[in-house]
Amino acid sequence: MIFSHNSGRAERLLVPAAFATALGNNVQLIVGALLMIREQQTMMAVGWLFIAVAGPQALLSPFFGRLADRFDRRALWIGCDITSAALALALPLWLACGGSPGPGIYSANLALAVVGALFFPASSALIKERVPADRLRRFNARYEMGTQAGMLLSATIGGLSVQAFGAVPLLVFNAGTFIVSALCVVAVARRPDRALTATAAGGPAPAAAPRGPLRMRRFILLYAQGSVVVTVFNALLPTAVIGELRLGAATFGAVDALGCLGFLAATGAYRIVSRHSPDLRIAVVGFLLCNVGLVLQSQFGIVGYLVGVPLGAFFFGQARIASRTMLMTSADDATVGRVFGLANGGGLAATVAVMFLVATVTDHSDTRYGFGVLAALALLATLSAGLLLRSPAPARLDESAGRYRSTTAAAVSTIPRRSSSGASTSMSDPSDSSMGTASSTDSSGTVAVTQPSASGGPAEASTARTSAASRRSGSADSSAGAIRTEA
Repeated sequence: MIFSHNSGRAERLLVPAAFATALGNNVQLIVGALLMIREQQTMMAVGWLFIAVAGPQALLSPFFGRLADRFDRRALWIGCDITSAALALALPLWLACGGSPGPGIYSANLALAVVGALFFPASSALIKERVPADRLRRFNARYEMGTQAGMLLSATIGGLSVQAFGAVPLLVFNAGTFIVSALCVVAVARRPDRALTATAAGGPAPAAAPRGPLRMRRFILLYAQGSVVVTVFNALLPTAVIGELRLGAATFGAVDALGCLGFLAATGAYRIVSRHSPDLRIAVVGFLLCNVGLVLQSQFGIVGYLVGVPLGAFFFGQARIASRTMLMTSADDATVGRVFGLANGGGLAATVAVMFLVATVTDHSDTRYGFGVLAALALLATLSAGLLLRSPAPARLDESAGRYRSTTAAAVSTIPRRSSSGASTSMSDPSDSSMGTASSTDSSGTVAVTQPSASGGPAEASTARTSAASRRSGSADSSAGAIRTEA
């Protein structure tokens, strides 16, 4: 009961905390981008700002991911928010004292990026630690909605507020968003004792299904390319709306507000679509449709952005949630920080290269070609990861463990279980028996699972033998043996 109460509180508080942190980081970045585009009027000026943010995270995220697996993840999240608040407050103080905007903007965002390199794996690891596995899909939908909504809403708040009040008041207010996030995480209870957690769950927590390094890298690729798309898109959009179309910051904010609505709709749609489609299909199809939208929206001026941005956010949001869920459920609790650190670092390293390429193309042509290059690269990454992740025996999600397992592992879980009277109770499913899997239990309680031979011959008949000692004891514990698979 205590574990359930603590996990419920964590689920309620971590989403607004993530929203506040994403809003704060991206308001800082968007305000800097707006000031740079006004001053220098080039995509490369904005691109260098995003590169300055992405570079440190690309280098430090893998190392910080290891730290997130070694230290208290809740304390790391709180520490990151407090440090970010102090750094965010330094920029408006610098500007108010007459400091040059360029160096101040680059320095503040660079420092925030270093903190963000630790925040990303620590926050993902805390979620894996606190949210029960059977509720990860639903929680990830809400969490991704909060994070992406914070990123998109930052453009709306940044554009409207800079135009109405100026940059300094907005940046002072922005420092408060990190304090809000820290307070939410402080309200989350400390990590429950592992022994108590295992007792409340009815036994030790199940280990994650083993994943080969190559397959895990493909999960990382599918997830990380989404980071590339959203970061480069956030640099292209103000260049297109303000730099090329000569529209105000308020119009830019309105376009991004529509994108925020698209993400909100994506969260609700994912909950419906995920009941009928696997996450891999949702991720691949969603990213592909988003890539098509990137190309089309830039062909029709401001009308194209008003229609295309919310549609693209709708498809991208579902794909992002699905890819995050696959990555999180494929990693175990002890290494999830390292996995998300690699995903963040790899995605941002790719962002640096893609940003430089897209900025160069855009400055020598226009944003239509920049969006086209971004879509082509994202398409290549999506198809590479999506097609290579497909297998003849697709994995399915075990809701009780929150991880993907093969049909062979599913068949093992349906072996006969012993009742308290010593009788063996069959739990087989017709679909499992049709796979030709047979099992037998010997007197020691060991279960043997026999697969069909490679030549396609019939499988051995399934038998259950109960020892006299097991019948006399009537103990259910005597049936808990090792599982072995015979060729």
